[in-house]
Amino acid sequence: MALFIDKECINCGACEPECPNTAIYANDVEFEFFGKKFEPLNKELYYIVPEKCTECVGFHEEPQCAAVCPVDVCIVDPEWTESNAQLLSKKNDLQGQVA
Repeated sequence: MALFIDKECINCGACEPECPNTAIYANDVEFEFFGKKFEPLNKELYYIVPEKCTECVGFHEEPQCAAVCPVDVCIVDPEWTESNAQLLSKKNDLQGQVA
């Protein structure tokens, strides 16, 4: 599963530097994915790009954004389910490694 940032986000920015995949962006900031730039997914709150989120699988024991969030708004996205194997494969693709 990918994580997402709930609407109760206070825009503190604690989560952004913790993401090993640079999947978290400040509100109204375009994101980059495999060298292409895309429009922001949220113009008001920090957001997580689900295609880049691996829930920190392969890096940490738990998602680091959720671990540092002071208001617990980095939560599982029920619309974006992936197995641990899929998350690890995505991590390897994002990091340019061979699985």
